[in-house]
Amino acid sequence: MTTDEAIQEQVRERYAQAAREVQAGRSAEPGTEGCCGGSCAEGGAAPAVFGAGLYDLTQTGDLPEAAVLASLGCGNPTAVAELREGERVLDLGSGGGIDVLLSARRVGPTGFAYGVDMTDEMLELARANAARAGATNVEFRKGVIEDLPLPDASVDVVISNCVLNLSTDKRAVLREAFRVLAPGGRVGISDVVAADGVTPRQRAERGASVGCVAGALSRQEYLDGLAGAGFVDAEVTFTHEVAEGVHGAIVRATKPSR
Repeated sequence: MTTDEAIQEQVRERYAQAAREVQAGRSAEPGTEGCCGGSCAEGGAAPAVFGAGLYDLTQTGDLPEAAVLASLGCGNPTAVAELREGERVLDLGSGGGIDVLLSARRVGPTGFAYGVDMTDEMLELARANAARAGATNVEFRKGVIEDLPLPDASVDVVISNCVLNLSTDKRAVLREAFRVLAPGGRVGISDVVAADGVTPRQRAERGASVGCVAGALSRQEYLDGLAGAGFVDAEVTFTHEVAEGVHGAIVRATKPSR
Protein backbone atom coordinates (compact mmCIF):
# COMPACT_ATOMS: atom_id res chain seq x y z
CA MET A 1 0.00 0.00 0.00
CA THR A 2 1.37 3.41 -0.96
CA THR A 3 1.50 6.34 1.47
CA ASP A 4 -1.44 8.00 -0.33
CA GLU A 5 -3.47 4.80 -0.16
CA ALA A 6 -2.67 4.44 3.53
CA ILE A 7 -3.85 8.00 4.23
CA GLN A 8 -7.05 7.44 2.25
CA GLU A 9 -7.75 4.23 4.18
CA GLN A 10 -7.09 6.03 7.47
CA VAL A 11 -9.57 8.75 6.48
CA ARG A 12 -12.12 6.17 5.35
CA GLU A 13 -11.92 4.27 8.63
CA ARG A 14 -12.14 7.45 10.71
CA TYR A 15 -15.33 8.51 8.97
CA ALA A 16 -16.75 5.00 9.09
CA GLN A 17 -16.21 5.07 12.85
CA ALA A 18 -17.86 8.49 13.03
CA ALA A 19 -20.93 7.09 11.25
CA ARG A 20 -21.05 4.14 13.64
CA GLU A 21 -20.90 6.53 16.61
CA VAL A 22 -23.83 8.52 15.26
CA GLN A 23 -25.85 5.39 14.52
CA ALA A 24 -25.31 4.45 18.17
CA GLY A 25 -26.74 7.83 19.20
CA ARG A 26 -23.44 9.51 20.05
CA SER A 27 -21.71 12.58 18.60
CA ALA A 28 -19.20 11.77 15.87
CA GLU A 29 -16.33 13.17 17.93
CA PRO A 30 -17.21 13.70 21.60
CA GLY A 31 -15.78 16.84 23.13
CA THR A 32 -14.44 18.47 19.97
CA GLU A 33 -17.47 18.76 17.68
CA GLY A 34 -15.91 16.45 15.14
CA CYS A 35 -12.69 18.37 14.55
CA CYS A 36 -12.75 17.23 10.94
CA GLY A 37 -12.39 13.63 11.99
CA GLY A 38 -9.42 13.83 14.32
CA SER A 39 -7.17 16.05 16.37
CA CYS A 40 -6.85 19.44 14.71
CA ALA A 41 -4.19 20.92 16.87
CA GLU A 42 -2.29 20.10 19.98
CA GLY A 43 -4.88 19.73 22.72
CA GLY A 44 -7.82 19.61 20.28
CA ALA A 45 -10.02 22.51 19.20
CA ALA A 46 -12.83 24.55 20.68
CA PRO A 47 -16.36 23.36 19.88
CA ALA A 48 -17.16 26.43 17.76
CA VAL A 49 -14.25 25.74 15.40
CA PHE A 50 -15.64 22.55 13.80
CA GLY A 51 -18.94 20.75 13.55
CA ALA A 52 -22.62 21.53 13.94
CA GLY A 53 -21.93 24.62 16.04
CA LEU A 54 -21.04 26.48 12.82
CA TYR A 55 -24.64 26.20 11.57
CA ASP A 56 -27.50 28.45 12.60
CA LEU A 57 -30.02 26.51 14.68
CA THR A 58 -32.79 27.86 12.46
CA GLN A 59 -31.21 25.85 9.63
CA THR A 60 -30.67 22.58 11.45
CA GLY A 61 -33.50 22.54 14.00
CA ASP A 62 -35.82 20.41 11.87
CA LEU A 63 -33.17 18.13 10.36
CA PRO A 64 -32.79 14.53 11.57
CA GLU A 65 -30.62 14.50 14.69
CA ALA A 66 -28.25 11.98 13.11
CA ALA A 67 -27.48 14.38 10.25
CA VAL A 68 -26.51 17.09 12.72
CA LEU A 69 -24.51 14.76 14.97
CA ALA A 70 -22.50 13.58 11.96
CA SER A 71 -21.38 17.08 11.01
CA LEU A 72 -17.56 17.15 10.96
CA GLY A 73 -16.96 20.25 8.88
CA CYS A 74 -15.32 23.63 9.35
CA GLY A 75 -18.01 25.90 7.92
CA ASN A 76 -21.40 26.19 6.23
CA PRO A 77 -20.91 25.74 2.48
CA THR A 78 -24.62 26.02 1.65
CA ALA A 79 -24.45 29.63 2.81
CA VAL A 80 -21.09 30.20 1.10
CA ALA A 81 -22.44 29.04 -2.27
CA GLU A 82 -25.58 31.25 -2.12
CA LEU A 83 -27.76 28.52 -3.60
CA ARG A 84 -30.78 29.45 -5.71
CA GLU A 85 -34.07 27.83 -6.65
CA GLY A 86 -33.78 25.20 -9.37
CA GLU A 87 -30.02 24.69 -9.20
CA ARG A 88 -28.27 21.31 -9.27
CA VAL A 89 -25.80 20.98 -6.41
CA LEU A 90 -23.02 18.46 -5.69
CA ASP A 91 -21.49 18.02 -2.24
CA LEU A 92 -18.00 16.50 -2.24
CA GLY A 93 -17.52 14.16 0.72
CA SER A 94 -21.13 14.41 1.81
CA GLY A 95 -20.81 12.38 5.02
CA GLY A 96 -24.05 12.12 6.98
CA GLY A 97 -25.83 14.34 4.49
CA ILE A 98 -26.35 17.60 6.40
CA ASP A 99 -25.20 19.87 3.55
CA VAL A 100 -27.06 17.86 0.90
CA LEU A 101 -30.29 18.15 2.88
CA LEU A 102 -29.79 21.87 3.44
CA SER A 103 -28.98 22.30 -0.25
CA ALA A 104 -32.07 20.37 -1.32
CA ARG A 105 -34.18 22.70 0.79
CA ARG A 106 -32.58 25.81 -0.75
CA VAL A 107 -32.87 24.73 -4.38
CA GLY A 108 -36.45 23.56 -3.91
CA PRO A 109 -38.45 20.93 -5.81
CA THR A 110 -37.19 22.13 -9.19
CA GLY A 111 -33.56 21.70 -8.08
CA PHE A 112 -31.54 18.65 -7.04
CA ALA A 113 -28.75 17.87 -4.58
CA TYR A 114 -26.18 15.09 -5.00
CA GLY A 115 -23.74 13.81 -2.43
CA VAL A 116 -20.61 11.77 -3.14
CA ASP A 117 -18.81 9.86 -0.41
CA MET A 118 -16.40 6.91 -0.36
CA THR A 119 -17.54 5.48 2.99
CA ASP A 120 -20.33 2.88 2.99
CA GLU A 121 -21.28 3.64 6.58
CA MET A 122 -21.69 7.36 5.87
CA LEU A 123 -23.71 6.66 2.71
CA GLU A 124 -26.05 4.39 4.69
CA LEU A 125 -26.45 7.09 7.34
CA ALA A 126 -27.03 9.84 4.76
CA ARG A 127 -29.68 7.86 2.90
CA ALA A 128 -31.46 7.13 6.17
CA ASN A 129 -31.34 10.82 7.08
CA ALA A 130 -32.79 11.79 3.70
CA ALA A 131 -35.64 9.31 4.21
CA ARG A 132 -36.32 10.69 7.69
CA ALA A 133 -36.33 14.23 6.34
CA GLY A 134 -38.69 13.28 3.51
CA ALA A 135 -36.25 14.73 0.97
CA THR A 136 -37.07 13.53 -2.55
CA ASN A 137 -34.71 15.76 -4.55
CA VAL A 138 -31.50 14.15 -3.26
CA GLU A 139 -29.22 11.29 -4.27
CA PHE A 140 -26.10 9.89 -2.61
CA ARG A 141 -23.51 8.15 -4.78
CA LYS A 142 -20.48 6.15 -3.77
CA GLY A 143 -17.19 7.37 -5.16
CA VAL A 144 -13.98 9.27 -4.53
CA ILE A 145 -13.78 12.99 -5.07
CA GLU A 146 -10.71 12.59 -7.29
CA ASP A 147 -12.87 10.66 -9.83
CA LEU A 148 -16.48 11.81 -9.47
CA PRO A 149 -19.31 9.47 -10.53
CA LEU A 150 -21.16 12.19 -12.46
CA PRO A 151 -21.09 13.18 -16.15
CA ASP A 152 -19.57 16.32 -17.59
CA ALA A 153 -21.43 19.61 -17.08
CA SER A 154 -24.10 17.98 -14.92
CA VAL A 155 -24.31 20.39 -11.95
CA ASP A 156 -24.47 24.14 -11.38
CA VAL A 157 -22.74 24.33 -8.01
CA VAL A 158 -20.08 22.27 -6.25
CA ILE A 159 -19.86 22.56 -2.47
CA SER A 160 -17.73 20.81 0.14
CA ASN A 161 -17.22 21.08 3.88
CA CYS A 162 -13.71 20.46 5.17
CA VAL A 163 -12.98 17.57 2.79
CA LEU A 164 -10.60 18.72 0.06
CA ASN A 165 -7.77 19.06 2.58
CA LEU A 166 -8.11 15.32 3.27
CA SER A 167 -7.42 14.36 -0.35
CA THR A 168 -3.93 13.29 -1.33
CA ASP A 169 -4.50 14.62 -4.89
CA LYS A 170 -6.19 17.98 -4.49
CA ARG A 171 -5.47 19.11 -8.06
CA ALA A 172 -7.39 16.07 -9.33
CA VAL A 173 -10.33 17.06 -7.11
CA LEU A 174 -10.36 20.59 -8.52
CA ARG A 175 -10.12 19.28 -12.09
CA GLU A 176 -13.07 16.96 -11.43
CA ALA A 177 -15.10 19.79 -9.89
CA PHE A 178 -14.44 21.84 -13.03
CA ARG A 179 -15.42 18.92 -15.28
CA VAL A 180 -18.81 18.25 -13.69
CA LEU A 181 -19.78 21.92 -13.53
CA ALA A 182 -21.85 23.38 -16.33
CA PRO A 183 -20.41 26.49 -18.02
CA GLY A 184 -20.92 29.44 -15.68
CA GLY A 185 -21.13 27.12 -12.67
CA ARG A 186 -19.33 27.82 -9.43
CA VAL A 187 -17.70 26.31 -6.39
CA GLY A 188 -18.46 27.39 -2.82
CA ILE A 189 -16.24 25.47 -0.44
CA SER A 190 -15.52 25.56 3.27
CA ASP A 191 -12.04 24.17 3.93
CA VAL A 192 -8.97 24.38 6.13
CA VAL A 193 -6.25 26.50 4.53
CA ALA A 194 -2.80 27.46 5.76
CA ALA A 195 -1.35 30.96 5.64
CA ASP A 196 1.27 31.25 2.89
CA GLY A 197 4.14 31.41 5.38
CA VAL A 198 3.30 28.08 7.04
CA THR A 199 5.43 25.29 5.57
CA PRO A 200 4.17 21.74 4.91
CA ARG A 201 6.39 20.55 7.77
CA GLN A 202 4.82 23.07 10.15
CA ARG A 203 1.34 21.96 9.04
CA ALA A 204 2.27 18.34 9.80
CA GLU A 205 3.46 19.35 13.26
CA ARG A 206 0.11 21.00 14.02
CA GLY A 207 -2.32 18.23 13.15
CA ALA A 208 -2.81 14.78 11.71
CA SER A 209 -3.93 14.29 8.11
CA VAL A 210 -7.35 13.08 9.23
CA GLY A 211 -7.56 16.17 11.42
CA CYS A 212 -7.47 18.47 8.39
CA VAL A 213 -4.33 20.45 9.22
CA ALA A 214 -1.42 18.38 7.91
CA GLY A 215 -2.98 18.09 4.45
CA ALA A 216 -4.12 21.70 4.15
CA LEU A 217 -3.03 23.74 1.16
CA SER A 218 -1.69 27.24 1.60
CA ARG A 219 -3.83 30.09 0.32
CA GLN A 220 -1.61 30.58 -2.75
CA GLU A 221 -1.48 26.84 -3.45
CA TYR A 222 -5.28 26.79 -3.44
CA LEU A 223 -5.49 29.74 -5.82
CA ASP A 224 -2.90 28.16 -8.12
CA GLY A 225 -4.80 24.86 -8.11
CA LEU A 226 -8.08 26.57 -9.01
CA ALA A 227 -6.43 28.51 -11.83
CA GLY A 228 -4.72 25.36 -13.09
CA ALA A 229 -8.07 23.56 -13.25
CA GLY A 230 -9.52 26.39 -15.35
CA PHE A 231 -11.46 28.40 -12.77
CA VAL A 232 -11.63 32.19 -12.79
CA ASP A 233 -12.48 34.85 -10.20
CA ALA A 234 -11.04 32.66 -7.44
CA GLU A 235 -10.82 33.89 -3.87
CA VAL A 236 -9.83 32.34 -0.54
CA THR A 237 -11.07 34.19 2.55
CA PHE A 238 -10.01 33.18 6.06
CA THR A 239 -12.85 33.01 8.60
CA HIS A 240 -11.40 31.61 11.84
CA GLU A 241 -8.15 30.10 13.10
CA VAL A 242 -8.10 26.37 13.83
CA ALA A 243 -4.38 26.09 14.62
CA GLU A 244 -1.46 28.50 14.58
CA GLY A 245 -1.32 29.91 11.04
CA VAL A 246 -4.05 27.56 9.81
CA HIS A 247 -7.59 28.77 9.21
CA GLY A 248 -11.10 27.79 8.34
CA ALA A 249 -11.70 29.44 4.99
CA ILE A 250 -14.28 30.19 2.33
CA VAL A 251 -13.19 29.26 -1.20
CA ARG A 252 -15.08 30.58 -4.21
CA ALA A 253 -14.43 30.34 -7.95
CA THR A 254 -16.33 30.22 -11.25
CA LYS A 255 -16.16 28.10 -14.39
CA PRO A 256 -16.11 30.37 -17.45
CA SER A 257 -19.36 30.54 -19.40
CA ARG A 258 -17.57 29.58 -22.60
